[in-house]
Amino acid sequence: MSSPVNDTTCGICSGSLTGQAIFTAECSHPFHFGCISKNFTNGIRLPVCPLCPPPANPVSSTNVYHSPSSQSRQSRHWFHTAPSSISDDEPLPTTTADFTSPPSRRVNIKAVPERSAVAASDSVHPFTVLVGLKAPPLSADAISSQRAPIDLVTVFDVSGSMYGKKLSLLKRAVHFVIDNLGPSDRLSIVSFSSQARRIFRLTRMTDTGRYDAKLAVDSLSADGGTNIVEGLKKGSQVLEERRHENPVTSISYSCPTETTLATSNRLVGAYHVETVPVHSFGFGSDHDPITMHAISDASGGTFSFIESYETVQDAFASCIGGLLSVVAQGVRLSLRSASRGVEISSIPSGRYASEISSRGSKGVVDIVDLYADEEKEFLINLSVPALPNNKADKTERKTSLLDIDCSYTDVVSKEVIQIECRPVRIQRPKFLSSSDMTVNLEVDRQRNRLRAAESIAEAQQMAEAGNLIGARTLLAKRRTDLRASAAAQAGDDLSIRLETDMEETKTRMGSQQQYLRVGRAYSLSVKSSHSSQRKTSRGNTVRGADYETPSIANMVRKSRLLSIKNETSSEEE
Repeated sequence: MSSPVNDTTCGICSGSLTGQAIFTAECSHPFHFGCISKNFTNGIRLPVCPLCPPPANPVSSTNVYHSPSSQSRQSRHWFHTAPSSISDDEPLPTTTADFTSPPSRRVNIKAVPERSAVAASDSVHPFTVLVGLKAPPLSADAISSQRAPIDLVTVFDVSGSMYGKKLSLLKRAVHFVIDNLGPSDRLSIVSFSSQARRIFRLTRMTDTGRYDAKLAVDSLSADGGTNIVEGLKKGSQVLEERRHENPVTSISYSCPTETTLATSNRLVGAYHVETVPVHSFGFGSDHDPITMHAISDASGGTFSFIESYETVQDAFASCIGGLLSVVAQGVRLSLRSASRGVEISSIPSGRYASEISSRGSKGVVDIVDLYADEEKEFLINLSVPALPNNKADKTERKTSLLDIDCSYTDVVSKEVIQIECRPVRIQRPKFLSSSDMTVNLEVDRQRNRLRAAESIAEAQQMAEAGNLIGARTLLAKRRTDLRASAAAQAGDDLSIRLETDMEETKTRMGSQQQYLRVGRAYSLSVKSSHSSQRKTSRGNTVRGADYETPSIANMVRKSRLLSIKNETSSEEE
């Protein structure tokens, strides 16, 4: 049995841990980094934690914390005592919410019918209403006080396949993440090769916390096999066993290695997908996009495909730009039929859970959370009945379609807020004019999004079955149909980008080899983006307007400026 953990003093010199770089062993015993690193000088191995008895049957594993100055690729060794618990997360700062969210910081809601009128004698199915939400902005000078702090666990591969430039670029990207976390945010780092190790406990990113986190990252070396399942399980364990919780929680999961079918099944089953969103990043052409997409999709995260390792930092920046701007949580959209005979028939909500009840008179969509300035738009398909024939009624007749409200928790004030939308009504004239027949372009552009996402998903399934010719033919036809839509003809930006997505997906399905190398991952990253209405990185593209909020754009811009600065410094040297 290991000795009791004292998390205030060093286990070697008994000095205070305050204000110094800290190394936390896998058994949860903390040490000054300077004290423990002496045990690793010149590659000398430390088989056990100094405070724990040696195991009966030591098993070699890859050391994931050695002196940052060491460049040796030789196999190093970790403390072999596996902890029964890793609930040693740093306590959260004391905060109090002492204000009510002003109207200017509240979610806005809108509803737009596809047409302004339906003839009184007509029964229409489906008749579509667009319901949209837009989150409030996040001012640049008050980011830390207006957003929810995050508990983030980064899980990444340090197997032998990551040796050299790959690991260097990944370390640089994690450094960028560390530098952009605030003092209320907490970070834990898990690495995996032959085994999975939590190399850095869940720690607040104060100046000291950032320094310690970078030491941990810099200590990593590439060696061993790839135990993907244990990596994700360890990341999940860090969050499951924490004593304190920040409002936002996420796992960032990076892997360049392909898995077998058996491993894929174990990987999906290794994670409690309904608890914490996993944002996964597949690198190059050797990862398993189907499994990584499945985990992200089921957990509420996103899947990004990074074709070039040079763009990994920008991809990470895009992801945390969103995670560090959450302003609303527990977002629920509630719908109710506003007239007799009006029924909700379907809600194509993509990745978000939706439900229709009470024989079509009620519906809900659970959106979970919103980033600052983020927009979500959903198409609600209705059945609209004909009106009774009343020749004596000479007044302009109308039909109320939906009553809509939205509830959520403001992450700063902790206030539960409920907002209502003005009732959705349409005119019911005896005869329709030509303007009454015009389809609203906002509705049409969302139809294009759904059709494009469905087309790419259908083509991807055909490609999986080996029918690449059929997949390309399908995408070409659906792209032509999309270009003929009212929104595309009007020059709608989203519709134009959807065309581009479909054409690029078709190009990457040119041959079976090309599909397996880049087409599969690309199509799944596009699917992840449009089903969640959130930005993902795909191919060599990180910057772009698809669902990119100002916070995401600003973070990617910071990443690009840093990369340019580093490149300039390297050239000068």
